[in-house]
Amino acid sequence: MTFKFPSAYTILFLLIVLVAAGTWVVPAGKYDRVQSVALGKEVPVPGTYKHVESNPQGVVAVFLAPIAGFYDPDSYEAAAIDVALFVLIIGGFLGVVTKTGAIDTGISRAMVKLKGHEKWMIPILMALFALGGSTYGMAEESLAFYALLIPVMIAAGYDSVVAVAVILLGAGIGCLGSTINPFATVIAANAADIPFTQGIGLRFFILLSGWLACVIYVMRYAARVKKDPSLSIVADHRAEIEQQFMTEAHSDTTSILTLSQKIVLVIFALTFAVMIWGVSSQGWWMAKMGALFIASAILIGFVTRMGEKNFTDVFINGARDLLGVAIIIGIARGIVVVMNAGHMTDTILHLGEQALSGLPNVVFINAMFGIEVLMSFFVPSSSGLAVLSMPIMAPLADFSGVGRELVVTAFQSANGLVDLFNPTFAVVMGALAIGKVPYERWLRFIWPLLLILCVLIMGSLSIVALSS
Repeated sequence: MTFKFPSAYTILFLLIVLVAAGTWVVPAGKYDRVQSVALGKEVPVPGTYKHVESNPQGVVAVFLAPIAGFYDPDSYEAAAIDVALFVLIIGGFLGVVTKTGAIDTGISRAMVKLKGHEKWMIPILMALFALGGSTYGMAEESLAFYALLIPVMIAAGYDSVVAVAVILLGAGIGCLGSTINPFATVIAANAADIPFTQGIGLRFFILLSGWLACVIYVMRYAARVKKDPSLSIVADHRAEIEQQFMTEAHSDTTSILTLSQKIVLVIFALTFAVMIWGVSSQGWWMAKMGALFIASAILIGFVTRMGEKNFTDVFINGARDLLGVAIIIGIARGIVVVMNAGHMTDTILHLGEQALSGLPNVVFINAMFGIEVLMSFFVPSSSGLAVLSMPIMAPLADFSGVGRELVVTAFQSANGLVDLFNPTFAVVMGALAIGKVPYERWLRFIWPLLLILCVLIMGSLSIVALSS
């Protein structure tokens, strides 16, 4: 009997159990916190860490964690429920669009026009997603693009891994090399008490060089898969993936778009354009984005004269297809809930504070990067980690002769790097679930790239630290 790697659900639940066990052995502690006017949040005060009464998490907490990942069962405060609901709405919207045949026919026509030039989709799309990540922290909203891009890449002769990599690595490298991302760079710089424009040159270099490394890496893999499909890391799931994402329309190069299908494609494109505009400039989040996709789905139903009964059936079936993704999002958030309830987070931060004190500048900045990597596993949210760690870590840079802007860059690079594969990050697990890419295979695919990016980041930090 051969070993079969567990599913994403089992991996995440085992992590909940592991973190809960950790709350029994890791000393509980907390920093004092004060309200920051600039950030609008409470931030920890350096030098105030103290041990508190432990709150070990038992069996009940473990089984409550997946529920608490969606909302606090005591206060009913929302956690990941908004993201999960948005994913279900996206599923319903895509179900309606797919039913019209507009996407299938449109992909078929696009593949005819791109014949021989499909590979250039990869750098162009990764640049667009990187732009979103670098400017406004594109993350959860990228989940809307997977079901659109996967059939495009399969029709081009690639696999679902290429589609997942284009979006996840594209947006991820944008966040890793963030220039003006308000959820990472701006919050971290404010917490470090420096202008967010300081250090932008280094961050821009990391963004461009990191994007180039990701593009070359994905294009080489895509070329191998196109030449020999058996080299795909999901080759044994190919039939299952194609059955879900592809239809006969994709192989029919003579298909012609009808007038109603052309209108559907226009509505489809405008929906995503409005979503990006709303998130980047109007402060939209999951509720308003969800409302937008509901409205667009209804409009498409009217345009195509789908009928009320058919429309509701198609929408519900589409939502059902992404139900597993929604559940994964809640379970992933539950890991953080257990850790916070057990008062582990501040203890880990305090250990980092002690380890960094008085180190030489190059050693300091690389150790800072390593600690932020570790912290990112437990606090995948860039804004949450910035508010938690920067008020403690940034002042330590003054004693090691390192600019605080370099600490901000180390933080966001570490957080961005980990969020390319972090099992506690709902975006990663959600993306892999949509693309039907087993987690262990994603690790097998991405680990050489992670090493390349790690060397790039640490080398850049070290050179700047030496010259400071």
